[in-house]
Amino acid sequence: MNVDTTSPQAPLADVKSKQDGASNEATAKAESTTHDQNESSSIDERPVHSALSERQRSALLAVASFAAAISPASTTTYYPAITTLANDLNVSITQINLSVSVYQLPAYQIFQGLAPTVAAAFSDRFGRRPVYLISLSINMAANLGLALQNNYASLMVLRCLQSSSSGGTVALGQAVMDDLITSEERGRYMAYLTLGLVMGPALGPLIGGLLSQYLGWRAIFWFLMILGGFFFLMVLTFFRETNRSIVGDGWVPPQKWNRSLVQIFRKDKLVANPESLAEKRIGVNPLASIQILRNKENFIVCMYGALLFGGYASVISIFATQLEERYGYSQVQVGLCYLPFGVGSILSRWTAGKMIDWNFKREADKQGFKIVKNRQQDLSRYDIEKARLTVSFPMIFATCGFVVAYGWLMQYNTHVASVLVVVFLIANVFTGVLIANSALLNDLNPGNGAALGAAMNLTRCLMGAGGVAAVTPLINKIGIGYTATATAGVWVATLPALYLIYSKGYTWRKAALEASSQDRRENPDVASGSP
Repeated sequence: MNVDTTSPQAPLADVKSKQDGASNEATAKAESTTHDQNESSSIDERPVHSALSERQRSALLAVASFAAAISPASTTTYYPAITTLANDLNVSITQINLSVSVYQLPAYQIFQGLAPTVAAAFSDRFGRRPVYLISLSINMAANLGLALQNNYASLMVLRCLQSSSSGGTVALGQAVMDDLITSEERGRYMAYLTLGLVMGPALGPLIGGLLSQYLGWRAIFWFLMILGGFFFLMVLTFFRETNRSIVGDGWVPPQKWNRSLVQIFRKDKLVANPESLAEKRIGVNPLASIQILRNKENFIVCMYGALLFGGYASVISIFATQLEERYGYSQVQVGLCYLPFGVGSILSRWTAGKMIDWNFKREADKQGFKIVKNRQQDLSRYDIEKARLTVSFPMIFATCGFVVAYGWLMQYNTHVASVLVVVFLIANVFTGVLIANSALLNDLNPGNGAALGAAMNLTRCLMGAGGVAAVTPLINKIGIGYTATATAGVWVATLPALYLIYSKGYTWRKAALEASSQDRRENPDVASGSP
């Protein structure tokens, strides 16, 4: 009897095929797991970004933040005294508004634009501390001159010097952030950095109103000189060097002349970690910030942020005169009405800051990008644009809506309480946009915090100057309601440029990276620095 053996062979072949498939799948999974483990291990083995504790980093950022507050405080502190100052110097309010934005004129553009770039370049070469101390010294001298001057020309020249010195401290704040904080924590810590920048606009008008009403407008500049001296002593006493090419993760000892008084008297015994040192900058390059703006992604993000800042600066600058004209408020009352700006901005640390960090981690999980705490990772394979701008877009639309509401509430002289609520909301969501966009720019330019800060300062100040100078004549012609609507309209009309970064930015970065890699392969001698 013949037994048919073909029928059982087919199932055996299927079983064998399935076993081979399962074996291959298991091998692939094992290789994938091994690759992921190796990648995770390589990330874990990297030196920590900062050996300083969270408390130490927060304290350093707080000092940097309040030193940067000199810049907006120098402007907003005498907002309540604009009318008085114009009367005493026999000039128009529009001319005094030019002293708020003195860098608008060509000669002043040079000072305001170049001073932070020079400060950034020197801080990259010699350290953050010495540049902070020099900038604050110049600022004190300028405020002394402003307190003693008696004519409009002197006011403009000294305001130029004052704004140049204070602009440097803003650029340095970004550098300190880059020195200390990794990408996944930037939302929360960026809020600390912006604290001083928003406290200046918040408390400046209140302090300026009190001083101007009871002691005269000169007292404002005496106060600013004392404030600059206080921050000078803070940096001299407590602020330790953070430049990574000098101190690495924070435990490499700096030069003896570059140590804070606390470090000198406490005689810290630092355990050096040379592996954490960044590459030493050779020479001073004051054009580094211009080179950053030559990158199309940096340029678009910076310019859109500057456009937002220009509109926001306009809102703040006309708030004082509108309250005086429409509600008959005194200088002290005007100063108190600026408090919602500060409170709203401060609370963004817990609203926008946490949301930005949460979305960074959420997007990383979606893209399979592993995050290791306190390690600065290579973001070239991570679509960071989506992680940051996903949060920015809704806050931009909210800012537009609140600015329009602010304009029309003021236009119809509604109860001041409704205006103050809207002002609070504007400050909160606008600061969130500022944090998200600044975090994105830091992510795109790792290790270039000082030059980036100078580039951001340059674009923001120029837009802010134009906005502040144009807003009063525009309101006189079409009213504050239509002016606010036009401002929001410009923001919405230019938003597609930012969406281009959201949709194409990662593709641009990958293409640039591949082109750079190919160039190194084709020119190995140039890449290795061989003659």
